[in-house]
Amino acid sequence: MQTVKTDLAPQAIGPYSQAVVTGNTIYASGQIGLRPDGSLVTGSIEDEVLQVLENVDAILTAAGVSRASVVKTTIFMTDLANFEKVNQVYGNFFGDHRPARSTVQVAALPKGAQVEIEVMAVS
Repeated sequence: MQTVKTDLAPQAIGPYSQAVVTGNTIYASGQIGLRPDGSLVTGSIEDEVLQVLENVDAILTAAGVSRASVVKTTIFMTDLANFEKVNQVYGNFFGDHRPARSTVQVAALPKGAQVEIEVMAVS
């Protein structure tokens, strides 16, 4: 198993890795709307989701793959009323690529975030 680390995404805020690689599979830890400096994006849900996906992109790049390698995502949201807004940013990010996905509402997320996304990709 190999760990993935990049300064282009926020550092883990607990005892875990940004991502791990085992075989040809990359498991990226859930990302929230933290900038690489650790500050939380404020403003619209769209701004927060865009930062989350930029973090995912940076981690995937550090692992040597692109977003086209993502096979599964899980989106955790604190309010499913924002589903369409999140879906719009997510759809723009992935373009024609359509990984499998689950979306669930949760009571709370770290640092008061509104959305967290984790991905699995293959190399």
